[in-house]
Amino acid sequence: MKLHTCLFAAALALAGTAQAADPHEHAHAHTPLHGGVVVEVKDIDFELVAKAGAIQLHLRDHGKAMDVSKASAKLTLLTGAEKQEVELKPAGDKLEATGAFKLGTGSKAVAVVNLPGKPAAIARFALK
Repeated sequence: MKLHTCLFAAALALAGTAQAADPHEHAHAHTPLHGGVVVEVKDIDFELVAKAGAIQLHLRDHGKAMDVSKASAKLTLLTGAEKQEVELKPAGDKLEATGAFKLGTGSKAVAVVNLPGKPAAIARFALK
C-alpha cells in the first residue's frame, strides 16, 4: 500500500510540474490600457473600447501594440433584441468605427478580426 501512495504522490508532483509549464503563461497582464474590455484570443489581447460616437479595437501581442494598418474587423453588437453590424477600419494604432451605436450595460459584441497572413480571430466581449 505504501508503494501505491508513493507512486500517487509522484504522479501528483509531475502533474503539478506539467501544469506550471503550461505554454499559456505570460509575463504580461491582460488589463485594459484604454478603458475598455480585454479578451485574449490566440495569444493576442483584444481591447474593445466603446465611447460616445466611436468604437475602437486595440490589439496587443504579448503586451506590445500590433500594426493594424492592413487589418480589418467586423463587429456584431447585441443589445437586448437589437443587433447592429459595424465595420472597423485602421485608424492609427487601432481599428475604429464612428457613428451611433446601440450599446448599454450588458451589451455583447463579437469581433471577427482579419490580420494579414493569419487566420481570422474571433473575440467575444461582454460590456460593463
